[in-house]
Amino acid sequence: MRVLIADDDPVAARILSAAMRSWDLDPQVVYDGDAAWEALNLVHTPLVILDWMMPGIDGPELCRRLRANPATANTYILLLTARETSADMVHGLDAGADDYVTKPFDREELRARVNVGVRVATLQSELEERVLELQDALANVRQLEGFLSICSYCKRIRTEEQNWEQMERYISDHSHAQFSHGICPSCYEKAKADFGL
Repeated sequence: MRVLIADDDPVAARILSAAMRSWDLDPQVVYDGDAAWEALNLVHTPLVILDWMMPGIDGPELCRRLRANPATANTYILLLTARETSADMVHGLDAGADDYVTKPFDREELRARVNVGVRVATLQSELEERVLELQDALANVRQLEGFLSICSYCKRIRTEEQNWEQMERYISDHSHAQFSHGICPSCYEKAKADFGL
């Protein structure tokens, strides 16, 4: 899975990148918020690790922008920062981060939190695929809509081409309905009387 790391500290970025590779992830590193914003708008990236304080767009503002953009709104965002007060954490999460880890980070804790992000991003991707499949299936469902002109005597339907077709054929051609024929009790009694049965 692709991961964007945005951190202005080259040493921290290198450590994070090596960790991501050891966890079978595909890291891309940028060193400021503007480069992160540009990269995230170029290529779909399901998981992002952001520093709070960096040149250009800072971490919380980048979170807000990602959440406001429909193309990036579902990105899983982990804010990794030296800011460790409860107020900072609330501010970061309110800005749109999914998780918050303080520096210096514990490698195993970070691995566990990244794994949560991978699971959430994978589920989100699978959900998007299912939604597309459902939309495709709904697009292929044939439905009868609007007004149908029906002859009051023979019950034929006037088509869009101004031809008159039997009702059963018209409905079969414009839906997935199939017909079988029988005789209702009142018609059966009438037929018996008409034929003297």
